[in-house]
Amino acid sequence: MRIELEKRPKVSALYSILSPFIAFALTIVFGGIMFALLGKNPVAALYSFFVEPLSEVWSLHELAIKAAPLILIGVGLSVCFRSNNWNIGAEGQFIMGAIAGSIFPVVFYEWQSPLMLPLMLLLGMVGGALFAAIPAFLKAHMNTNEILTSLMLVYVAQLFLDWLVRGPWRNPQGMNFPETRSFGVDAILPEMLASGRTHWGFAFAILAALAVWFMMRYTLRGFEITVLGQSERAGRFAGFSSRKMIWFSMLFSGALAGLAGISEVSGAIQQLRPVISPGYGFTAIIVAFLGRLNPLGIIAAGLVLALTYLGGEAAQLSIGVSDKVTRVFQGLLLFFVLSCDTLIHYRIRLVRERFAALKTDEAH
Repeated sequence: MRIELEKRPKVSALYSILSPFIAFALTIVFGGIMFALLGKNPVAALYSFFVEPLSEVWSLHELAIKAAPLILIGVGLSVCFRSNNWNIGAEGQFIMGAIAGSIFPVVFYEWQSPLMLPLMLLLGMVGGALFAAIPAFLKAHMNTNEILTSLMLVYVAQLFLDWLVRGPWRNPQGMNFPETRSFGVDAILPEMLASGRTHWGFAFAILAALAVWFMMRYTLRGFEITVLGQSERAGRFAGFSSRKMIWFSMLFSGALAGLAGISEVSGAIQQLRPVISPGYGFTAIIVAFLGRLNPLGIIAAGLVLALTYLGGEAAQLSIGVSDKVTRVFQGLLLFFVLSCDTLIHYRIRLVRERFAALKTDEAH
C-alpha cells in the first residue's frame, strides 16, 4: 500500500483564492494549541502575538521596517519561482549586498558626499546580483541544481561577514567588539516620517512590488517568465531562451535581495555586525508563496510575516515564551500554505502494490 497524488482535472478558483487565508487560520488554531501545551493561555498568547504589536504608533513603524526586506526579497523570489528557477539563497545575497554597499562608509569613512547613499544602494544591488550569478552560471552552463548551490552559498556569506567584522573591518575604536564603524550621516537612509523610524527601504519595497506587478501583467518579459515557468518546451517554441531566463531571474532576484540588505544596514542598523538578519531571506520564501507569487499579494504577506517577528518579541516579554516561537509560527504557516495548495490541486489516493504492478504491466 502506498500513497499517490493524482492531479485534479478541475481546480476550484474559489479555493485557490482562499488557500492562504485557510492556511493562516489553521496556523492560528495550531498556534493556540501549542501555547496551551506550553501552559499559557492561548487567547492571551495570541493577543500578545498578533494584536499587541499593532497598538502603538512606534510599533507600526517597526512593522514597516521588518516588512521592507521581506517584501523586497519576496518580490524578487516571485520572479524566480514563476520562471521555475528555485533561488533558495536570498539570505546570502542579502548579506553580500549589505557588505558590498558598506564599502564606502566603512573603508572610505572620511569621505562624505550626497553621492554616498546612491552609490551604496547601487553597490548593494550589484553585490547581491553577483552573488546570485554563481548559482545562475552553474545551472545555466553545468546543469547544477540551483537549490543546493544557492543554499550552500548562504553559509559562505555568513562566514565572510563574520570574518570581516572580526578582522579587517572591525572598528578600531569599538572596544574590541565585532562590529564596523558606525555609518556617517550621508550613509544613513533617511526616515520617511517624523513620527517614527520607518526608512525609505519600505518605499523601495512598495515601488519594487508595483514595478514587478506591471512587468508581469503588461510586458513581454512578464509573459516570457510565465510561459517558461509553466512549460519550458512551449517557451522554446515561442522563441524564448530558458538559459537567458535563468540569468535574468537569478540576477534580478539577487539585486533586490542586495538592495534589501544595504537598506536594512544603512536604515535600521547603521553598521555591520556578525548577524544583520533574523532570517529574512528564508522567511521571504514563505512571503512569496503566501502572496501567491503575486507582487501585490506579497506586500500583504510581508506585513503578516513581519508581524510574527514583532509578535514573537512581544510574547517573550508579556508571557515569557522562547524566541523560537516565531520560527515555529513561520514554519506552521509555510507547512499549511503548501499543504492547502497540494490538496486543492491534487487528490490523495491509496494504491495497493499488487494493483499498481498490474496496471504497470497493462501499460506495457
